[in-house]
Amino acid sequence: MSNLKYEFIGSYIEVIDSKNKSLIGLKGKIVDETRNIITIKTSKGEKKLIKNSMKFRLYLKNNTIEIEGKKIVCKPEDRLKK
Repeated sequence: MSNLKYEFIGSYIEVIDSKNKSLIGLKGKIVDETRNIITIKTSKGEKKLIKNSMKFRLYLKNNTIEIEGKKIVCKPEDRLKK
């Protein structure tokens, strides 16, 4: 779980499961993060992803992790302190 202490902004992310099936496979670079939303930059522009309704694959430094979005619903600064 220590991987979640990383700063996500600047990392790459892929949606691997979502209530909205059209978002599965969406990839991009994380450009912003709030308590409930991850904003990514894709080849088609920016897209806001609701953390609580998705499962992600995060590419962090030398690690690749899969995480349920509901496990990271918090302010980024609070996650880094845990």
